[in-house]
Amino acid sequence: MLQNMQSRVQEEAKKEEALYDKFMCYCKTSGGDLDAAMKEAKSKLGSLEAAIKSGKERKTQTEADVKEHMTSRAEAKEAMAAATALREKEAAAFAEYKEETQTNLAALGKAIAAIENGMAGGFLQTTAATGLRKFIMFKAELPDETRQEVLSFLSGKVGEDYAPQSGQITGILKQIEEEMAKALEEASTAEADSIKNYEALMTAKTKEVDALTEQIEEELTRIGDLGVEIASMENDYEDTEQSLGEDTKFFAELGEDCVKKEKEWSEIQKTRADEMVALAETIKILNDDDALELFKKTLPSAAAASLVQVRSNNFHARAVALASLKAAAQHKHLPSRPEIDLIALALSGKKVGFEKVIKMIDDMVANLKREQVDDDSKKEYCEKQLDMSEDKKKELAISLSDSETAIEELEGGIATLTEEIAALKKGIKALDKSVAEATEQRKEENAEYKELKQSDTAAKEILLFAKNRLNKFYNPKLYKPPPKVEEPALVQIAQHTQHRDAPPAPPETFGPYTKKSEGAMGVTQMIDLLVKDLDKELTEAEVMEKSAQKDYEGLMAESATKRVDDSKSMSDKSASKAAMEEALGNEQDKKSSTGKELMSTLTYIKNLHAECDWLIKYFDARADARAGEIDALGKAKSVLSGADFSLLQTKQTLGASFLRRK
Repeated sequence: MLQNMQSRVQEEAKKEEALYDKFMCYCKTSGGDLDAAMKEAKSKLGSLEAAIKSGKERKTQTEADVKEHMTSRAEAKEAMAAATALREKEAAAFAEYKEETQTNLAALGKAIAAIENGMAGGFLQTTAATGLRKFIMFKAELPDETRQEVLSFLSGKVGEDYAPQSGQITGILKQIEEEMAKALEEASTAEADSIKNYEALMTAKTKEVDALTEQIEEELTRIGDLGVEIASMENDYEDTEQSLGEDTKFFAELGEDCVKKEKEWSEIQKTRADEMVALAETIKILNDDDALELFKKTLPSAAAASLVQVRSNNFHARAVALASLKAAAQHKHLPSRPEIDLIALALSGKKVGFEKVIKMIDDMVANLKREQVDDDSKKEYCEKQLDMSEDKKKELAISLSDSETAIEELEGGIATLTEEIAALKKGIKALDKSVAEATEQRKEENAEYKELKQSDTAAKEILLFAKNRLNKFYNPKLYKPPPKVEEPALVQIAQHTQHRDAPPAPPETFGPYTKKSEGAMGVTQMIDLLVKDLDKELTEAEVMEKSAQKDYEGLMAESATKRVDDSKSMSDKSASKAAMEEALGNEQDKKSSTGKELMSTLTYIKNLHAECDWLIKYFDARADARAGEIDALGKAKSVLSGADFSLLQTKQTLGASFLRRK
């Protein structure tokens, strides 16, 4: 049996040496590969860091360019709107001026022709004379004396045979006609130039807006592409950094493990040599029938029985402690505690004459009424626009407040997700560490179990071997011969070395030897008790090994499931965080847009007040004044319609006397 043990030790030595050589080859190969991978990862991190920095700078610059181009486009559109409003105002003013000037020129032409043909009296009764009189009175640029002469002429009543004694009035009117025609021509030229300049400006600004719009779209697309590229590079950087950290840690651990294995191998070789020596010496002891000494070296103690009892009590205590830990870990009112698991693993828009005058009154009344309608409409428009603008201002203020609230909530949500993601990362690292510790502990326990099994089995074999040896002498019927060994060289040598020369003749001595059968029986019973205790210890160790292995496998399965769940949760939270960051960007853009719209609305309200406040304030006074004018005109119309010619005759007499004075 001891020789078989020697053979097993030698076979284990060959196997362990092959495993050691394979492990050391693995150390050299894996170490070199890891070192190359780490250098490559460090180089990649540098490149990624530079690329990310460059990408962020390009994105920031592009965002600044977009903002600048949007501002330029808005300014161009505002310039176009301002130019269009100015052009419409100028066009309306020119049209009014042109119409009025052409009417006045026509009136001047008729007046000059009538005076030159001696038909001034007929002309003075026409609408053209009325309009010409108004022009001379209010708009013609004439000296006051000249103005009075022309107005006196235009206000008089002359006969059909009237012919002026001088061309003074005609000359004045012709001069006015020439000046008006020249002014109209200049205004027409200026209007044409203004139209040309406006069209050129609009063409240029339209091209500018189109170009800016196209550029903004391209830049927005570029910003989106850069954002995706940066996110991808950041993810790659994080993965590479994590991989480098893991490789660095593994490389350090590998170096430690390799050095540790070298030391362990040296220790194993020394221990194995010692074991071989022990086996040889044990064989010698057994061959000398020194059973009691062999037992004492195999199970050292003051007494064999007491030693077995102490071991039995230790295993019993561990079993009771493990049961207590399992009961505590399974308590439904308590949370799961990794610490207990680890410990358990350690154990587990006007005429003279009645009709025409009346018509003029009617027209004027109609005009006043139109003005009142216009004022009414303008007031209604102002009030409606003010109400709408105030409502819009309130809505925009609410929207701005909502955006601020949403931004605050999104920022809070992002912060919370960031903390949760960090906590998940930390938890995964802690879980990995616990798994590594549990694995290391399981390895140590398994090694202890194998060592215990090996030592107990060896001790049992020695005890049985010793018992069999005793039986050979004391109880031959129970003796079991050992298997034959082909070349028991060591034993033979040992036996040969025991030969001595033949002794001399013995002296007289005591009688025949009596076998100590009773003592042998007690020793045999003690050996049986020790073997039984060893079997019990092996059985308990095997049960605890299986239970610990089962608990370890359960912990590994739970840890793997938890790691997968935490990784998925971290991925989901990262996606939610990215979505919140995108929503935050959109909400910030919305807030900025709402803020600009609110400022525009406030400006519009200010302009409305500037345009409407005066009308609203004096609306009633204007309406009362206008009603007074309409009432006065109605009374005038009633007087004319009542055929009161005394007033008209008086006016004509006054006119004739005026003309005679002339």
